[in-house]
Amino acid sequence: MSTQIKITRVTTATIREMKGKGEKFAMLTAYDYPTAVVLDEAGVEILLVGDSVGMVVLGYDSTLPVTMEDMIHHTKAVSRGTKRALVVGDMPFMSYQCSVDEAVRNAGRFLQEAGAQAVKLEGGREVAEVTRRIVAAGIPVMAHLGLTPQSVHQLGGYKVQGKGDAAARRIMEDAKILEEAGAFSLVLECVPKDLAREITGSLAIPTIGIGAGVHCDGQVLVVHDMLGMFDRFTPKFVKKYENINGRIREAVISYISEVKSGAFPDDAHSFL
Repeated sequence: MSTQIKITRVTTATIREMKGKGEKFAMLTAYDYPTAVVLDEAGVEILLVGDSVGMVVLGYDSTLPVTMEDMIHHTKAVSRGTKRALVVGDMPFMSYQCSVDEAVRNAGRFLQEAGAQAVKLEGGREVAEVTRRIVAAGIPVMAHLGLTPQSVHQLGGYKVQGKGDAAARRIMEDAKILEEAGAFSLVLECVPKDLAREITGSLAIPTIGIGAGVHCDGQVLVVHDMLGMFDRFTPKFVKKYENINGRIREAVISYISEVKSGAFPDDAHSFL
């Protein structure tokens, strides 16, 4: 008689407990079923269905054109491929800025329709009330400070945030405001590592760094960046662990060559 191994789902409580124990955790983006299966089986604690899908999958120049329907579609696929990791759906531009009620409805869709366990939204004190209301509806919220790509035009481009005393103080204040509003974790993107360390030590909720140094409780990268699948540009904070684009290109070149020469399909790949 075979026995099934029960897989325990990572939860928001799990992540907070890891911070309390001083255990680091890993987050990666995922946008489709097969990638989600591989990342989940590898042991990634959090899968973020990021609005970065717009750039690395859909071919946009920024995250701004991504819609709720895009995000629901991709989050459904990731949820179907995930058994262990905490799935977080990224709320796209204009899905939570117009009204609190609309924000709560859109956040709810990620859980009700797409199978996510939490949502992420960008911004500081200006989204505190939205965060509070979404959390009050029973929907966990991951906050996001520093370089917030949906506000790239307002920020003047993709650059480090929190340099200088006033800017650093504002990010620290925003972090505490978002924690008080009920966020269960906080992404810090492109902020100086000393500021990230100070924020991490000041909060009870875990921080997740991307270009924010080693002192955050967890780290996140876009999976296409760290696997070398997206080479339009490579941010300073990205470490490429593989060159998938190169390997795919070599495989395709071999396939084309064998088709043209008649080497494929051979008898091993034909019905006799």
